[in-house]
Amino acid sequence: MKTEFLSPATLPGSQLIFLDFCRRLEDRHGQPSSGAVPGAPSALTRFYADWDPKNPAPPSCSIAPDRIAEPMLRLLAAQNPDPACQVSLNQLRNGARTVVTGQQVGLFGGAAMILYKAATAIAQAAEASAAGHPHQPIFWLASEDHDFAEINHLTFPDRRALVTLRYDAAPEHPVPVGRLALTKAIAPLVEQAQSLLGWSEIGEHLAAAYRPGVTLAEAFRAFYSRIFSRFGLLILDPAGREAHRQGAPVLRAAIERADEFHAALLERNRELESAGYHAQVAVAERSSLLFLIDAQTGARVALKRTPATAAEPAGIWQAGRLTLSTSELLGILDAEPERISPSALLRPVFQDFILPHSAYVGGPAEVAYFAQTAVLYEKLLGRITPVLPRFSATVVDATTAALLHRYDQAPERILGTDADTLRQSLAARAMPIETKRALASVGNALDQELTALTGHLAAMDANLGKAAVVSASKMRYQMNRLRRLAANHQLQRENSIARDAEAVVRAIFPQQAPQERVLASAAILSLAGEDFLDRVVREAANLTPGHRLLWL
Repeated sequence: MKTEFLSPATLPGSQLIFLDFCRRLEDRHGQPSSGAVPGAPSALTRFYADWDPKNPAPPSCSIAPDRIAEPMLRLLAAQNPDPACQVSLNQLRNGARTVVTGQQVGLFGGAAMILYKAATAIAQAAEASAAGHPHQPIFWLASEDHDFAEINHLTFPDRRALVTLRYDAAPEHPVPVGRLALTKAIAPLVEQAQSLLGWSEIGEHLAAAYRPGVTLAEAFRAFYSRIFSRFGLLILDPAGREAHRQGAPVLRAAIERADEFHAALLERNRELESAGYHAQVAVAERSSLLFLIDAQTGARVALKRTPATAAEPAGIWQAGRLTLSTSELLGILDAEPERISPSALLRPVFQDFILPHSAYVGGPAEVAYFAQTAVLYEKLLGRITPVLPRFSATVVDATTAALLHRYDQAPERILGTDADTLRQSLAARAMPIETKRALASVGNALDQELTALTGHLAAMDANLGKAAVVSASKMRYQMNRLRRLAANHQLQRENSIARDAEAVVRAIFPQQAPQERVLASAAILSLAGEDFLDRVVREAANLTPGHRLLWL
């Protein structure tokens, strides 16, 4: 089992600010990954804080607690009843700090990247603890998010296809998805998932967690508790009253200082744009950092803000058709704090206020929006909590590895391609050498002669030269068409090439996206075996960022 290290830029669609952030980490924590350019722009210094496992505690904060509050300890104990979690709870009770990560709850534990987030938090907490600074990893369930269509489906590999399972019991209103109770429609999906996985302990964990009557948050928490309890990972669902009561000072500040925070975020967006980046999270004219949970429907509705005026010195708030004064909104916070929900930009600060937080582990998009969240950290806590990129990997199983070897293909060449393109490439490589030589010889000669001819005619007359360029382009097109026809002929002769190309792309770049963002974590665990998590946790201790190829 070997590991290859690739540049963070290997994955298609990587944002510039994330790549520069990774270069900054490379400068501090290790050798540059293959293909990376050392030396991050100095502009990043004011957007991000540094993490050092040997000295991980952030500066003291006047309003955030230095240790976890007893009510939160009781909540964590209730949500993590496995005896294996008792050591972690005792560590927190004795003053340990936390490394936190999180994700929306979803069907069957979501995609593999969630495993990698948790493994990174576990690894970094262990590194800090080994240096004499006790830390515990915590997984924060983003159970208040309301995008049901984003989390109600999950993809599993089958023999010669990808199968997407979909839970269609959509709520009437956009309620927090973590609160949705699973219906009997989940049972046949569990059976199908187990069939796709083959018999495995992972399939048994899915069946035990995802049952009619439990909520999505409860099922998600139960599944990952079974997988990660031996690593000391604690899982927290903060959607109830107690967590919101603990974090109420942050929510109150987001109400009372809404206009100040909005202006600061707009200014930060301008700073990002001036530095050559773009804002990950849009800040609209009337947007705020809060949502309101509707008392009747349970819907999570964005709170819109009308700034203070002479007529309304405290400003007003709009949640759908409901209009509220600032005092009325503060009244809801005092009486029912669980009805005030933080946005993506405010959530990290909300987490920090509840947990004695030293670092947060996030994906590329989260790393990008932490540059915006930093201004909220500064205004609310007087410091910036470091963000760390999660472990990123593509698992290459033995069958896929054999196909790559057969066709002399590197996995990184598959990232960003599709089956049709790969088929053409493999077919071209499979042509008889005589055919390839003949096509190359004629193509090179044609290109050389056309270049000389168009130059000569252009020297005679400009219009004649333009006509020659057009004609030469048509001839080159026909030559390329001949190459494609020859490749297609080879493809028809060797149907196995098409099947193999589809299998390779399906395994490495499924649905035109990185494997870690598409394939179910359960499928990766079932494929890779029982030692896989230990391997990932060991790998995630290395902070040098990049994308790994994990060969099985």
